[in-house]
Amino acid sequence: MVSQRLVLASTSPYRRELLARLRLPFEIRAPGVDEVARPGEAPRETAIRLAQSKARAVAPTCEDALVIGSDQVASLDGKSIGKPGTHELAVSQLKAMRGKCVTFHTALALLNTTSGAMKIVEVPTAVYFRNCSDDEIERYLALERPYDCTGSARIEGLGVALVERIISDDPSALIGLPLMQLVSLLRSEGVRIL
Repeated sequence: MVSQRLVLASTSPYRRELLARLRLPFEIRAPGVDEVARPGEAPRETAIRLAQSKARAVAPTCEDALVIGSDQVASLDGKSIGKPGTHELAVSQLKAMRGKCVTFHTALALLNTTSGAMKIVEVPTAVYFRNCSDDEIERYLALERPYDCTGSARIEGLGVALVERIISDDPSALIGLPLMQLVSLLRSEGVRIL
């Protein structure tokens, strides 16, 4: 049972599908936040800042609501990896990640627009990539076209073939919205899921 409206500050179809798993009614609002990292900002900090910014961006239009903001930034050797957007950048990302461990930092912010309280968590996920050939990378990209996914690997699809192992406290975090953590945050706000 939800006493306040639940609002997802995201246009991501992946986050929308994940949130729908909780079977709670929710609205979607586009946050319109610039997702560029600030100079010298660590990937984890970028994800946290953007999750908060997304929740705050839609809050003024959401009276008496719980607003969910989330963002994900991957890091390889301390450097941020974002959404590729193009085939060329996706090839470059996947070649750089093969045979290595990439950490996906998924941040979650829950803003109560009535009280003004914001709760924030960050869930790191270690993803160990296989040492794929150039040809395998090209075949994967031709089939999946994951140009809107952080790190060019859609793990819930064929991207699983690029990965050897995943270590995380919340498996949904890698897809973009850490549901286990979200359930905890919602419960702390009095939302009953079951």
